[in-house]
Order: sequence, then structure tokens, then C-alpha cells
Amino acid sequence: MEGCHHQSSRLLMMGILFLAVIFPSSSSPTTRRFQFNVQWKKVTRLCHTKPLLTVNGKYPGPTIAVHEGDNVEVKVTNLIATNTTIHWHGIRQLRTGWADGPAYVTQCPIRGGQSYTYKFSVVDHRGTLLWHAHYSWQRVSVYGAFIIYPRMPYPFKAPIQDEVPIIFGEWWNDDAEEVEREMMRTGDGPKISEAYTINGMPGPLYPCSNKDTFIQNVVPGKTYLLRIINAALNAELFFAIANHTLTVVEIDGLYTKPFTTTAIMIAPGQTTNVLLTADQVPDSSAMFPMAANNYVTSIFPFDNSTTMGFLRYKTITTPRAKPLNRPAVYSLSSLYNLPQMKDTAFATGFSSKLRSLASAQYPCNVPKTIDKRIVTTISLNLQDCPANQTCKGYKGKRFFASMNNQSFIRPFKSILERHYKNLTNHLFSSDFPEKPPTTFDYTGVNPFTSNMNTQFGTKLLVVPYGSSLEIVMQGTSFLSVENHPIHFHGHNFFIVGRGFGNFDVNKDPQNYNLVDPPERNTVAVPTGGWAAIRFKADNPGVWFIHCHLEEHTSWGLAMGLVVQNGPNPSQCLLPPPADLPSC
Repeated sequence: MEGCHHQSSRLLMMGILFLAVIFPSSSSPTTRRFQFNVQWKKVTRLCHTKPLLTVNGKYPGPTIAVHEGDNVEVKVTNLIATNTTIHWHGIRQLRTGWADGPAYVTQCPIRGGQSYTYKFSVVDHRGTLLWHAHYSWQRVSVYGAFIIYPRMPYPFKAPIQDEVPIIFGEWWNDDAEEVEREMMRTGDGPKISEAYTINGMPGPLYPCSNKDTFIQNVVPGKTYLLRIINAALNAELFFAIANHTLTVVEIDGLYTKPFTTTAIMIAPGQTTNVLLTADQVPDSSAMFPMAANNYVTSIFPFDNSTTMGFLRYKTITTPRAKPLNRPAVYSLSSLYNLPQMKDTAFATGFSSKLRSLASAQYPCNVPKTIDKRIVTTISLNLQDCPANQTCKGYKGKRFFASMNNQSFIRPFKSILERHYKNLTNHLFSSDFPEKPPTTFDYTGVNPFTSNMNTQFGTKLLVVPYGSSLEIVMQGTSFLSVENHPIHFHGHNFFIVGRGFGNFDVNKDPQNYNLVDPPERNTVAVPTGGWAAIRFKADNPGVWFIHCHLEEHTSWGLAMGLVVQNGPNPSQCLLPPPADLPSC
């Protein structure tokens, strides 16, 4: 691998000299630089004040706004005592896996008092993405919008009055990292959050929160682009605005065929851009409520509360803004278009409407043929309680999670660094199973009497550069048949098929959409069902694949994908930066 990089450097220098001679006046990409200070700040929500981990003292964190084709440098300085990392969610990090961020996968964490500069480009990226911490449960408050303005005009015609980020989050009165530690210590599920938030604000349905309510002013007749991001830790969410329809135009930073809807379903790690036209006649308050609540597919305890904000129409007769001191007035009855919490039919119908734009300018490059099909189960597991311990999970056992019955353990070393240096050791292996170890009725077994003790380790799936892969993610009914948002680092993918029950390799591929399937980086695998994705593994490095419900990742619902270097220098992982943190 070292030779690959030496050859790459020589050819790169020759290429630069050649371009300098042929195009002496050509402009180089713009480099945009940001400073992130990870620090504590006292924040009050729900009558409760606590130290909250933030970037630059902001909650949510600062928005990164760049342009397609820019180079980006973000210097992250860790001003706290514990480790941290930052992940640029949805940025493919082409050949720059060192900047991806997941702790112990692509880097060792940034220690207290140290800094690391993430350097990457946003070539062929546009739209709404997000950034967040990727160490322990720090992303509960360390997150923000990542907006990439396109080089070309938007492919939809509506004139945009304004662009509005709407970021959903969760709030715990307790320290969220302590919630995770207690969950892992006892083997029980985590304490549920006290509130959901819109741009860090819970809204008037929560105690002491009238003043902490998001309000967006709109001009009648104008159209707005809402950049909606789900940064919640453990909740898929429905979102709607009373009396208004939304036009979906983008998901996960990728344009879609536009369609109208009364609400959306958005999983953690997903983004959705919608057009909203202020075309309604408000009452004397001049306001329409907007709200988000949980899409529930699990039998586990969940936060059943609702976060609410408002659209406020600006008119000549709009009253002076008043404090929201009567939360009972703002009930959910006016949000008739907000789906019920267990409305799987709506979630399924919404997902089925998502289609790639598939135009000449924005083609849909879904692989029509594949080199390999991997089938992996996605399971929750009960593990026998170790001797001389007390476990608080179901039946006195411990909760874990797995893919193909492998519960992923991140070693206290950087997998990418050891892969790059060809270091062989016992920390990980390249034998992730490409099919379930046992064939059974995956979605039909009794959730409470059937179980498989998971295996623990760091098994990686290794594929050659340029492989066209199909990965079928098969849900199981162990403990709970629930929706799982699975996020892929390093690659986008096309969702070519989805369904309920068990995947049938002889029948289901016949119904794949290979014309305009939605392209994403995070797929919500249906509750009690499966999803099939395809992509070309053309980004060398080590890439984390995991459930974006943070509790499930903590339990091990993850795997690692290794894409080997290609034969050409431009298909090789770049060398690590000089300031890469050490373990």
C-alpha cells in the first residue's frame, strides 16, 4: 500500500505541473476554514440547568455553509477532559477516510487539550447534510447543519424567499453519556429522553418551555426551502405543519422527483428538503403550529412527547409578538395531518414515493448488475448474564444487537490506520459472514421465546475496489420488530427494494427498481421487513456501517466495510495527515 501512495504522489505532482503549463490562469478550488471548540456550557431547558457539551458554546452547533467543489478545513480543538471526534455525515470522504470521524474506526479520538484539523473536499456534493460528534453519546448536543450550495441552479422552478434549517434533537435532563454508561453497566435499555427539540427548543407543550419555542416568520404567498435534519439520538420522527402541504425535493443531499405530502417521516441521520408555500389564511394569532413526534415501531419504552414550533405569517395586521403563556391553547388537535405514532402505513407510503431525479444532469447510476450479494440480519439480542453479575434486561439478561449475529466491538486502536500500515494483529479480522449463520423464519419467530446469543468481535467485510455490491438488510423479530435506520459511511447507495416479511432471493429481485430508486446514505429498514441496496464500492478505506439509533450502535448493531485500493494511483487511499491523533 505504501508503494501505491508513493506512485500516487509522483503522478499527482506531474499532473499538477502539466495543468499549470496548459492552464496557467485556471482558478483553484476555494478552501473554507472553520474553528470548532468543543466545550461545556450551562444550558437551561425544562426548568433544568446543566453543563451541556457544545461546539463554540452553541446549541445546536454552528452551521457549516460551503459551495459545491470547495475544499473544507475544520480545526477541532478539544477543550474538555474526555475524548471527542466529529463526523461529517453524508460527506463521502473520497480517499480522505482520515477525516470521516468515527472513533476507533477511522481515527483515534482527539484527546483533551489537543486539536485535529479535518480536511476534505465536497466535490459532487450539494444540498443538506449534517455534522455531529461520533464518540459515545456526545452527538446528543454536538451537532449542526452542513449546507452545500450547488454550482448549478436548483432543479425546481419555485422562487425561494428564504432557506430555513430545521434540526430535530433530543433533550435529557441527565448527562446523556451517563445514561449510556448506566445502560451498558446494567444491560437494560436506556432512560428515555425528556423532550424532543426543534433547533434546540422544546416548545410550549413541555414544562417551562413557552419561551423556548421555535417561531419562523413567513410572508404570505412566498415559498420557503425547509432544510429538515433529524439529529435525534434514538427517535425516528413524523413532522407536519398545520394546514400546509410540503413538496419533497431532496433527501440526504440528493435531488428527488418532487411530490407533495401532508407530513414526512425522517429517521436519525436523514435529511429532507421540502418546499413550503405560505398560502393559507391565518386566524387572529397569525400562527400555524408545526410539530414532530416519534414514529414508534418498538415495544421498548419511548419518549411519547411532541415538540412544537410555529409558522407566523407577517401581515399588516400581525399582532406584536406575545409570550406563549397558554400552552393548553396549542393542542395537537389543529395538527390533523401529523400521523399517529404507530402509523407504519404512512411511513411506508411516504418512503415508496421517494425517487431519484434521474435526469440528464443528475443521472441515477444504480448498478444494473452486481458482483456480490450480502445478506445480513439486523437483530436485537438477549445475552445471558455473566456469572456473579446482576443484569436488568428482559428476564434478567443483557440487551445487545448484531448484524449476522456479530456484535461489533470497536477496538481502542484506529482500524483505518492499522489497515493502511498493513499491521496484522488480533484486534480485527476480515471474515464478516456474508449470509446469516442460521436460516430461520427471521420475522416470524416469537419475539420473547426465540433468541440467539450474539458473537462479539471486530469482523470486517473486505471487497475489491470497484465492486458492485448488493446488501440486503433483513430485520428479525427477536425482542421487537422495529424500524432500523442504517447509515453507511463513505458511500451513497440506491434503495432498489423494500418489503415486509422475509427476503426471497428468487422472487424479490424481480421487483427491484433499477430505473430511479432513491439514493441515500441512511436507509430506514422497515419494521418486520427488509431493504436491499446497491452501490459501487469505489472509495478506498475502512467505513463504518451502523444503526443510527445510538442505543443500538452501543449494543453492537454495526459492521466495518474495507474497500481495497484500486490499481490506479487515483484509486488509492491518501496518506494520513501529520496531525492525526494517536491512541
